[in-house]
Amino acid sequence: MADGRSFNVKLFIYDLSKGLARQLSPMMLGEHTSIVVYGEEYFFGGGGILSCFPGGTILGMSDSTVDLGNTEVPRDLFQEYLSSLRESTYRPEKYHLFEHNCNTFSSEVAQFLTGTKIPSYITDLPSEVLATPFGQALLPFLDSVTITPSGDNGMNGYGQW
Repeated sequence: MADGRSFNVKLFIYDLSKGLARQLSPMMLGEHTSIVVYGEEYFFGGGGILSCFPGGTILGMSDSTVDLGNTEVPRDLFQEYLSSLRESTYRPEKYHLFEHNCNTFSSEVAQFLTGTKIPSYITDLPSEVLATPFGQALLPFLDSVTITPSGDNGMNGYGQW
């Protein structure tokens, strides 16, 4: 990078079940992730790729944070990268709860920024769930679910995912 600046990259992890998934079964779905870099939180859901200030989604502050390292990718190059993803791979209609979700997005963006994907215990969870009889029984219902929470948290459209 020309100016030698480095930016910290963090993975925000949200427990969507607020602890219920861990109490019932470690195989339950319930984690949402986002990438925090350049002072913004970036995420993917039924509304496509969005951003807000860190902790500014309708989910509030993350339940845990993983430091993914630093990036020297300039912000303007990152914005171009996100624009290309918005127009192709991460359009709203491409969202799928198990196969193309917030965790897929976070892992791909982490790889672009740091050369490292997010932890596999997060990205492998959907296939682990689907490999169980319980997961197979839930599949028809879960395939019909579209995640598009509403509300703008007073951020002019930010904070929706």
